[in-house]
Amino acid sequence: MIGAIGLVTVPSLARRKNILLSGQKEFLLPELPYAYDALEPYIDKETMMVHHSKHHAGYTAKFNAALRALPITPNTVREILANASNYSAAIVNNGGGYLNHKMYWKFMSPKGGGDPSGPVADAIKRDFGSFENFKEQFSAAAKTHFGSGWAWLIWQKGNLKITTTSNQDNPFMDTLPEDQRGFPLLNIDVWEHAYYLKYQNRRGDYVDAFWNIVNWEFVNKRLSNASKA
Repeated sequence: MIGAIGLVTVPSLARRKNILLSGQKEFLLPELPYAYDALEPYIDKETMMVHHSKHHAGYTAKFNAALRALPITPNTVREILANASNYSAAIVNNGGGYLNHKMYWKFMSPKGGGDPSGPVADAIKRDFGSFENFKEQFSAAAKTHFGSGWAWLIWQKGNLKITTTSNQDNPFMDTLPEDQRGFPLLNIDVWEHAYYLKYQNRRGDYVDAFWNIVNWEFVNKRLSNASKA
């Protein structure tokens, strides 16, 4: 039964993008596309459970709470973040946390890893010379980013680019410098909560393990969408 509570996590409802409660749109915590233990040994079950059911759920609940102050909720999170300068810090920070994690889960797969194929492989070779060069540069960005944040592969004006953002900032946001904006194709969470239970302070080991579960099929899908945006 759906009441006037904030976050709805009933599995049958979580498959829907949103639901109207008292005339106001409610963004839902998405279900993972795999089991909590499916990414082991690279990311452990306990980390996935805490990361998804606590951290991502927390951003979702706070995002919805901040949106309730608005007369009308925009249709998409991307629409909100693309106009971040018009919204409160609570909406922007928690909206970024909501969307960044929603993408992050899909960028990983138990059947992932290996070298990319298809259009993304061609684009990587064109813009970085080789997959190994790209992998080295992306890993370095993720490992050396100071503090909490994300490393990204973005589509920017027809080219691929590696960038990082702090906290829950997102490449869609108009509050970022122009050279950091673009359409996200891949991300990795480098907040400590993404890896600390298994890797402690060894962020580099977590970043290296990430390549074994990258969902290149989804990255190719994002690239196709970017070229149409």
